[in-house]
Amino acid sequence: MKGNMLNWDVTVPKLIDHAEKYSFDAEIVSRELDNSISKITVGDCLSRSRRVATMLLNFGVHQGDRVGTIAWNNSRHFEVYFGVTGMGAVLHTINPRLFPEQLIYILNHAEDKVVFVDETFLPLIAAVQEHLQNSPHIILMGPKKNTELGINNLHFYDELLASTQPIENWTDVDELDAAALCYTSGTTGNPKGVLYSHRSTMLHSWAAGNALRFDTNSSVLPVVPMFHVNAWGTPYTTLMNGHKLILPGQALDGASLYELISNENASVLMGVPTVWLGLLNYLKENNLTLQGIEKVMVGGSAAPLAMIKEFNQKHNTFLVHGWGMTEMSPLGTLNLPSKKMMQLPDEERYALQTKQGYPLFGVELKIVDDDNNQLPRDGKAQGALKVRGPWIIESYFKAESPAVDDEGWFDTGDVATIFPDGCMQIMDRAKDVIKSGGEWISSIDLENAAVGHPDIEEACVVGVPHPKWDERPILLVICKGDLDKTSINEYLSEKVAKWWLPDDIIKVDNLPHGATGKLLKVELREKYKHHLMEN
Repeated sequence: MKGNMLNWDVTVPKLIDHAEKYSFDAEIVSRELDNSISKITVGDCLSRSRRVATMLLNFGVHQGDRVGTIAWNNSRHFEVYFGVTGMGAVLHTINPRLFPEQLIYILNHAEDKVVFVDETFLPLIAAVQEHLQNSPHIILMGPKKNTELGINNLHFYDELLASTQPIENWTDVDELDAAALCYTSGTTGNPKGVLYSHRSTMLHSWAAGNALRFDTNSSVLPVVPMFHVNAWGTPYTTLMNGHKLILPGQALDGASLYELISNENASVLMGVPTVWLGLLNYLKENNLTLQGIEKVMVGGSAAPLAMIKEFNQKHNTFLVHGWGMTEMSPLGTLNLPSKKMMQLPDEERYALQTKQGYPLFGVELKIVDDDNNQLPRDGKAQGALKVRGPWIIESYFKAESPAVDDEGWFDTGDVATIFPDGCMQIMDRAKDVIKSGGEWISSIDLENAAVGHPDIEEACVVGVPHPKWDERPILLVICKGDLDKTSINEYLSEKVAKWWLPDDIIKVDNLPHGATGKLLKVELREKYKHHLMEN
């Protein structure tokens, strides 16, 4: 027997309709490219989105066509988000930090008909345009101005918007139609496209907004870029819950972020650990304290214990670990401040906060061994982490075979352990875990321990070949002063097992990061692969 309820498709156009009726007075604050601060209501912003939709129709964009964006977190980018998806096209956010060869591949693979570009990134388009097979229209997201970059098919957003009438009705799409397209940057070879449906996008937004407890009183500042998995879905949860959205633009330094946080009374911050390290250093140097921040959400990579403590002890702020990936829309788990957690002694609570947390309803997790046998949830067993759920990938864009096994499980490429209460902890990426003498060493845990040392600003651990132990860890550090290996080893010996201690500690001026801020360990392993064999 089936239920008697209406089958009502959950889609982005219906979300926009709802927001125009009920969240029209919510505020969007945006730092623009000229460093000015603009303020606009959701209603006015979506009215401009209706003009964007007409603009795209005039350029011959049809339902299902891809429309690219290369832009910062700002109000125009927000308008484009919903103008594109509202008229039935597919929003394709492009990461400008990719290599030119990757940009060329992505733009050609996606077959974008139009690409919206912030002025900052016009040189990127100029450098790759002759290699683009689809000859997309390029729309500069701002007023008309002279440019000597020689870009073909160049148009100007503000000029087009002023001369365009708003679309009357959003497109009636099926919930299984494509809504957005993001490409992974963590794979070998060419990036892979992840094509989200309207249904998966809306389910993810419902779950994320509910889990993070967003409501009309929240003021959310996503430092995570809108070109990185749709800023973890934040633009959609904004419309769904009617909260204030604060967009930081291109100014992600500590001073600029503090200005927005304090002037706009932000209550929730979202970003990767390197951003928060910069903010904390600025606050420390200027003897400043954050006020009114309920939580800082961290994803992309693990936040070190020292960062968790500093946010709590100096700024009375709770750091929430989240975990996910592009293939998961991206949110999979959150480690929120539960009643049980908050009753723990401080040090035990901090230790628990370093874990990636519990899956949202809609995400199933399991860990398996090399033979795909499920491992126990005992907090000890470590295995390959697999996931499945309604906002998790089934196959990559234009791929000939599925990305999941016969039971629908997607292999995340992470090594994890799951505790008896269901809490999940990422131990390492499968390619980064270090096997020394038959035992596993977590590069993440060793890095997080090292960053707690007062002289270390950033740390990276890689496994390199060893003549006796197969692999051993070396520790690469950015120091505040001179390198003191003895002090660092003495500090680490109180935090990790003796056999985990690095065989060498090397001071570096910088560490390589990928397009999403993650450490690029592949090139470091290659660079130092003979280091312990020679010493």
